[in-house]
Amino acid sequence: QVQLVESGGGLVQAGGSLRLSCAASVSIFTINPMAWYRQAPGKQRELVADITSGGSTNYADSVKGRFTISREKGKNTVYLQMNSLKPEDTAVYYCNVQDRRTSRYYWGQGTQVTVSS
Repeated sequence: QVQLVESGGGLVQAGGSLRLSCAASVSIFTINPMAWYRQAPGKQRELVADITSGGSTNYADSVKGRFTISREKGKNTVYLQMNSLKPEDTAVYYCNVQDRRTSRYYWGQGTQVTVSS
């Protein structure tokens, strides 16, 4: 079992910034990749960004140039730095990881991000 604890969501005005954190209960060497998804009301959950153990990153077109995913070397935490936030970024953001040992995916509980215009 892998447990994920997310933090950092909140309410921010358009143009502002937030940083989300996701801490895993297992070694960072056990989980790969690590990713952030989001789900807005009435919409499907979508991939925002992911990062591999080697540091390769991938972003949704809608967040490229504004969001940065990173993982602290040697630690079991992944971050999502969100800049120049827009009202359309409003959603519940979820951390997602894959356990290398079982190939099973795990989700965090979600953290609400609300961007006001």
